[in-house]
Amino acid sequence: MARPAPKDSLEAYKHLSPDSGFPTIIHPHFNPKIASHVPPDPIREEITPPKDRAFFADPAKASLFSVAKPVDLSESIGTLLEGMQLSQLDGKQLDELAALVDERGVVFFRDQDLDTEGQVKLFEHFGTLDKHPAQKDQKHVTINGSIVDWRNVSNYTLWLNAEFHADTSFEINPPSYSLLRMEEHPPVGGDTAWVSQYGLYDALSDHLKKFVGGLHAVHTSRLQYDTIIDSWGGEPNRPPIDTHHPAVRTHPVTGLKALNVNPGFVTGFAELKKEESDQLLQFFKLHIHSADDHYVRWKWAVGSVAMWDNRVTIHRVIPGNYPASSRTGIRTTVFGEKPYFDRQSESREQRISRLAAEKAKKSNENGVEHTSELSIHASNGVNLGAS
Repeated sequence: MARPAPKDSLEAYKHLSPDSGFPTIIHPHFNPKIASHVPPDPIREEITPPKDRAFFADPAKASLFSVAKPVDLSESIGTLLEGMQLSQLDGKQLDELAALVDERGVVFFRDQDLDTEGQVKLFEHFGTLDKHPAQKDQKHVTINGSIVDWRNVSNYTLWLNAEFHADTSFEINPPSYSLLRMEEHPPVGGDTAWVSQYGLYDALSDHLKKFVGGLHAVHTSRLQYDTIIDSWGGEPNRPPIDTHHPAVRTHPVTGLKALNVNPGFVTGFAELKKEESDQLLQFFKLHIHSADDHYVRWKWAVGSVAMWDNRVTIHRVIPGNYPASSRTGIRTTVFGEKPYFDRQSESREQRISRLAAEKAKKSNENGVEHTSELSIHASNGVNLGAS
């Protein structure tokens, strides 16, 4: 079955070479609406968001797991919670859900009874609701179907639409948590894939970890801004921005290092020349698309929900042949902290190794103590055999 053609609303499609079939230029400023648009809202200033709810959670998550069965979908990322309704969780259980999302990157649910009002009310527990530049309603944004394949669209526009990204990572305060609830969905197609940035960082060589840890990635909204106007026919709320964030960040709750690079919004590295940036970005694109051991793919259905942490995951919709109008979801997000990097923080693999070593040491110490006790009892003529 042939894949549908990309959206023909892009201005570049009106400027194709009759010989090659490709646009004579791909810069979207061909569209005069981009230059004439005046966003109604100013560029945001940095804020201090409310304390992450995961800080208030029981690390064992006993309350959450008393009503839900966790099923890990891969070793690195993704957990399905079975047998529960999000609408029935209390504040303590929601805090523990936040902690689980921090650790597993994305958590999934089936057959949920939430409606939009209930989703908004529930998600306000996790912080201050964010607003996407294309979003009209402060409380939520509607996510429509996407059949666009970035490998094709990149021939016509500079923005890699539908590539791996973290939601609005270009903001000075990028979102921490996002939640998407599906209201309409085709029986096949429209899956979403997530990749763990904990895992992406761990998979680098030690030398590259050190090098990238000294860089700042340039996250830009400019290409999406142009596309919102040119392709979507929208009117962005805020002017385009470029923001420098650490290329490796430390998660405030888990204390773990994660890569902070995504092809959807990162255009370079502040400390490098353009040629160097381009080559490093090309490597990271390959690194991300090769990360099948740090990857999970979710098959949606009506009533399915995913909650993820944008600080330690990236995601993309998988393009397909389904009608775009058959896929509709409601997404809510909340503000996160300004990304930071603590060089003394651990990676996930480092923590796993450290905890295993500490456990082995404790076990050995207990074994020595137990052996000493046996020697004492034996010297006193105590029968240590079966009674």
